[in-house]
Amino acid sequence: MAKYGKKYRSAQQKIDRNTKYPLEEGVELAVNTAYASFDETLDVAVCLGVNPKYSDQMVRGGVSLPHGLGKEVRVIAFCKGEKEEEARQAGADVVGAEDLVEKIKNGWLEFDKAVATPDMMAHVGKVGRILGPRGMMPNAKSGTVTFDIGQAIQEMKAGRVEYKVDKAGVIHAPLGKVSFGREKILDNLRVLLDSLNKAKPGSAKGTYFQSMAVSSTMGPGVKLDPGLIRKFLEQ
Repeated sequence: MAKYGKKYRSAQQKIDRNTKYPLEEGVELAVNTAYASFDETLDVAVCLGVNPKYSDQMVRGGVSLPHGLGKEVRVIAFCKGEKEEEARQAGADVVGAEDLVEKIKNGWLEFDKAVATPDMMAHVGKVGRILGPRGMMPNAKSGTVTFDIGQAIQEMKAGRVEYKVDKAGVIHAPLGKVSFGREKILDNLRVLLDSLNKAKPGSAKGTYFQSMAVSSTMGPGVKLDPGLIRKFLEQ
């Protein structure tokens, strides 16, 4: 059994584990129970009523959060020719083509996100086994494979979040720093949930939003009431 410290136990005592809180109340509780000496990130986990084993029930996409994530995002761009200058102007930290692929093959991974133009994907695929498991592989469905590479980079730098349902049907995503406060976190959560709602597969049956919880980096989880999502999105 895991042994938790005094600060964690103190935070946990403020949360009723058997209660599914209204979204506004739950987010505020997660923010107020963050106790680490650094500015923690608030994360959300959303369990969806889909079966990822079937391709027509895969939920995947990306969305730009209105208040960003509160951290610097290092972005690399796989592109050639005039697109290289476009990528640099947009703020890409590293720009390259086959040379960048080789650099990654040799173990370099000092970046957070990657974008690519479609003509580069044959080369980028060579490092798919490296980037894929880390969630860094460019993908057209999430908007990271595009000829409009400048806009994609700007969105990532501003706080774009890519999401993909895992094997258990759960989406994990950051919502920003605890220092953002309740209202900014709620704004980011609303935009994310709206994107997930629009990404609902037509083949998904039954309840789509099954359960949800938020937590700070070091803090305990706070269960939210998925039955109140529709009302939350209409605000």
